[in-house]
Amino acid sequence: MLVVMTVANGFVGLLAGVAVVAFLAALFTLITSRPGALNLPSRRWAVGALIASIVLTIPAGALLDIDAEDDAPAVAETTEPSPAPSASAPSPSPTPVLSLTPTPAPPQPEEVVAEPGTALALLATIPVKGPAPGTGYDRVGHFGESWIDVDGNGCDTRNDILQRDLTDLVLDGSCTVLTGRFDDPYTGGQIEFQRGVDTSTLVQIDHVVALNDAWRTGAQQLSQEQRIALANDPINLRAADGSANGQKSDSNAASWLPSNKAFRCEYVARQVSTKAAYGLWVVPAERDAMQRVLDTCPEQRAFPSEAGGGAAPVEAHPQPPAQQEPVEQAPAQQPPAEQPAPPASISYKNCTAVREAGAAPIRLGEPGYAPHLDRDGDGIGCE
Repeated sequence: MLVVMTVANGFVGLLAGVAVVAFLAALFTLITSRPGALNLPSRRWAVGALIASIVLTIPAGALLDIDAEDDAPAVAETTEPSPAPSASAPSPSPTPVLSLTPTPAPPQPEEVVAEPGTALALLATIPVKGPAPGTGYDRVGHFGESWIDVDGNGCDTRNDILQRDLTDLVLDGSCTVLTGRFDDPYTGGQIEFQRGVDTSTLVQIDHVVALNDAWRTGAQQLSQEQRIALANDPINLRAADGSANGQKSDSNAASWLPSNKAFRCEYVARQVSTKAAYGLWVVPAERDAMQRVLDTCPEQRAFPSEAGGGAAPVEAHPQPPAQQEPVEQAPAQQPPAEQPAPPASISYKNCTAVREAGAAPIRLGEPGYAPHLDRDGDGIGCE
C-alpha cells in the first residue's frame, strides 16, 4: 500500500501512507490488545500511535490539496477544447450573404417601339386635352346633310361605302346598292343586306369618330367645308351592324370598342388617323384606351386622308376579273306607289326641323315625309 501511494503521489503519498498504516495498526491494538503490525507493546502505545497518525494526516492532506491545485490548470488545458477555433470559424447562417447580395429586380416589359407610319406613332403626335362643351351641336347645321356626293363620282357617300364594304353586290344603275352580303367587322356576324324601308337600317354607316365626339374635341374650330369633309371621309366611315352602331352612339375608344377583338386594331387606327388628319385631340382616358389596343399591334398602319380640303378617295371595291360575267344589274327600280298626302299642316323644311320635332328618322308614308329629306331615295329620311 505504501509503495502504491508513493508511486502515485511521491513524498506526499508516502507521508499519507505512513499515517494510514499507523492509524490502522493503533486501532487494531486498541481493539484486540495485541501488538499488531507495528508491534505496539500496550494500549498506551497504541493511543500514541493513533494520535501521531492523525497529526500526520493534517500536513499530508494539505500537501495533497496544493498538488491538486497545481495540477488543475494543466488538466484543464488538456481536457477543455480551445475556444479560438470556434470563434474564428465562419458562421453557417446565410443571413450575411443575403444582406450583401441584392435581390434581382423583376424583368421589365419590353418597350413597344412605334415605327414611322404606324397608328401607334401617329397617336403620340395627337394632343391630349379635356373635352370642350358640347352645347350647340347641330348634325346638319355643322356637318351637312347626310350622305352627299362629296367626291363628284355621281354616288352619295352611303352607297360608296356600301360598295366598298359589301360583297356579292346587286346594283341599281352604277350607284345604288340593292342587295349584298355583309361580313360585319364590329360583331363578326354576317348580314344579307337588302335595300328597303324596313331592312336598310340593318346595315348602317358608322362615323368611326362620332361627329358629336369630334365636335367636343376640336371640330368647333374647323371650317364648315372641313367638317363636311370629316363627315364624309372614307377613313372615318365603316359599314356596321345597325344594333352595334346604336350601342356605340357617340362613344370614344374609352367607353366603346367592337366586340370583335380582331377588328379593334383597325378600328382604333381609323380613329387615330381621322383625329390626326383633322387636327382634333383626344381626352386622357381615350388616349390610354387607344394605347392599350395599339400596343398589341404596333405594326398597324395609319390611314391616309386629304385633311381639310375634301374627303380622301374611297378605296376601290374589288372588281371581278375581266373574263367573269359582269355584275348583275337589277331592273330599274319602280317609283314607289303614291302615298296619301300628309296633312298640309305637317311639313319640315330640313332634317334639322325633323330632329327638333323628334320625328327622325322619317319614313316614306309618315306625316311630313318629303323627297328632299331622303337624299339617297331609300325611303328613310334624316337617317
